Amino acid sequence: MNGAEFLLWTRGTAFDIAFAVFVFGLILRFLEIFLLGRKPDLSAPRGSAMLGGVRTVFRRSLPADGNSFRRSSFTIVAGYVFHFGLLVSLLLLAPHIELFKSILGFGWFALPSPIVDFFTAMSLIALIAVLLHRITHPVLKFLSTPEDYLVWFVTFLPLLTGYMTFHHLFLPYPWLLGIHILSVELLLLLFPFTKLMHTFTLFIARWYNGAIAGRKGVES
Repeated sequence: MNGAEFLLWTRGTAFDIAFAVFVFGLILRFLEIFLLGRKPDLSAPRGSAMLGGVRTVFRRSLPADGNSFRRSSFTIVAGYVFHFGLLVSLLLLAPHIELFKSILGFGWFALPSPIVDFFTAMSLIALIAVLLHRITHPVLKFLSTPEDYLVWFVTFLPLLTGYMTFHHLFLPYPWLLGIHILSVELLLLLFPFTKLMHTFTLFIARWYNGAIAGRKGVES
């Protein structure tokens, strides 16, 4: 198999399989969550569940207070740098936007490639720093499981291979692009069945907790 054939395979058969597993996995996990149901709250409402849910989703996406930031400043800063860089590289790079346009039927503005490249590099640095912090911090190292390192790897790999593809590093371009696409497909395959699923479930959990508190008329 040459580079062109490998690229065609990753863009065709491999992508179809990975995307099908991704969609099936998401549906399965959401069914598991929502079919659990919830007991009806028969008490008189003292506030708005909807507003409470929205408020909690927003508030818990920010550091709680100054003390919280001082205690976990590294984790908070590295987390924001990584997630922001990831979103920029995923959503604001012109080739990615063209891909979304081919699927969704519409696109949006793209940032200049050097800017996206900068944020990708910052995201890679943040991920490396998070890994080093995890393996050198006694408590984090003790609490970490093989799944934590697997999730880190499959998150890091698409960013790394995308950066290598953009800069044409080490291998011919068709091989680089094919490896990048394959790394994304690996992420799609594992996404619904690992802690990566928190991308969706964290907002569900936050809204649910906030809605319960909001209905009772208290803050969450």
